Amino acid sequence: MDFAFIFPGQGSQSLKMMDSQLNSNVIQETFEIAKNTLGCDFLSMLQEETPDNINQTINTQPLVLTAGYAMYREWIKKGGRLPKIMAGHSLGEWTALVASGVIDFKDALKLVRLRAESMQEAVKPGDGAMAAVLGLDDNVIVAVCKEVEKETAGVVAGVNFNSPGQVVIAGSTLSVHRASEVLKEKGARKVQPLPVSVPSHCSLMLPASLKLSEALKNVNFNTPTIPVLHNFNVKEYSDTSLIKEALVKQLYMPVLWTQTINKIFEHGITKVVESGPGKVLSGLNKRINPEIVSYNIISDFETVLTQLN
Repeated sequence: MDFAFIFPGQGSQSLKMMDSQLNSNVIQETFEIAKNTLGCDFLSMLQEETPDNINQTINTQPLVLTAGYAMYREWIKKGGRLPKIMAGHSLGEWTALVASGVIDFKDALKLVRLRAESMQEAVKPGDGAMAAVLGLDDNVIVAVCKEVEKETAGVVAGVNFNSPGQVVIAGSTLSVHRASEVLKEKGARKVQPLPVSVPSHCSLMLPASLKLSEALKNVNFNTPTIPVLHNFNVKEYSDTSLIKEALVKQLYMPVLWTQTINKIFEHGITKVVESGPGKVLSGLNKRINPEIVSYNIISDFETVLTQLN
């Protein structure tokens, strides 16, 4: 029985999200590696009274990476079969590449921290925004964003094509606000501003991509042991230079999640395991293709292990 593993990105984190897995030595060890590498005790952070610290971008990205990879390591340790293919949403693509043996976990932690810092530095607070657009055709959203860019001389683009009828736009604050108004006029069921400080996956992230590109030159990548679909073009690579290029482009190009899940389905795979906190991707997958059966191993590890082995 073939299945895929997918890894969530920023926004999937929540307080106490690892509590059900804390009796695992592998989970503890993985978080200890992150603590020793970055000097951050993420497990303690998850027990705090408020999510302020785990919601800071520089903490969120390595935290979500650690959680997703820890669960994959636990899956392998418990005798879970290897997936046929992998993918990750935004930051989750890094987790998939670590799980596939492309990037050493410690190297990935440092790179992801740099990625987060560079993204935060690329746009001044208040200068960037994101909004979720519900109930409108992708092509309409793309066209409106192009028109608004001309009108405002700013940046706004579709950046997360999450499922049919759910697209996230990002860019300059004024341009995103103007696009939101036009999209409502065009019939969007809802346009919801997102509480984020970084307008991810748009051209405003080009300065961050240059910093990441420079850092990647000094890091060893390996050939994937399991194919990984990349966000920006839904292709898989064995050439490590192309994988590095894909990670750089991912910063300023859209996440094509709908196409990613459809590609997995084209491989003849109907079972998808979400390795990481939350069930956001499982919800999206159901809307993309009702024939896809999604599982989440944090919430129901033993049952999923039994069903897919």
